Amino acid sequence: MGTNELSMRLWHERELLEMLLFKLEVQHLLLAAGSGRWMHFATHEIEQVLDRLRTTGIARVVDAAAVAEEWGAPEDATLRALIEYAPSTAWRDVFTDHLRVLTQLVAEIGQLRDSNVQQLGAVMRATQETIAGLGADTGEYTTGGVRARTDAARIIETEM
Repeated sequence: MGTNELSMRLWHERELLEMLLFKLEVQHLLLAAGSGRWMHFATHEIEQVLDRLRTTGIARVVDAAAVAEEWGAPEDATLRALIEYAPSTAWRDVFTDHLRVLTQLVAEIGQLRDSNVQQLGAVMRATQETIAGLGADTGEYTTGGVRARTDAARIIETEM
């Protein structure tokens, strides 16, 4: 009975990882477009998926421990180890497929996360350079040649 629950839990984890990949892609597109207006929503949604993944991960460990006991594997057996203890080829194939897809999704998530971090770093550097240049004379003049402003006020989008 625990084997079915573990397989269903792994399906759910796969779906959550795909959702995380989607949310990271949305964040990536927002960063590429230079649109900070919706970034807080994207970040919040990523955090929500990560929270659900943590909860599912804990439940998966419990389910895996039950299957490990049922199959005579060590209690803390990983999915890879459980595959070795699978009593039938069918379960071995099912869990091998789960492992393959989970591994692929995690790799894609890692690559996209790294890309987003690089883009965020570039945005931070550009913002810091902009802020550093706020004290510089802007050279803004009216069409009549009179200085347009003497203040140092600037409009900067602070919502990211």
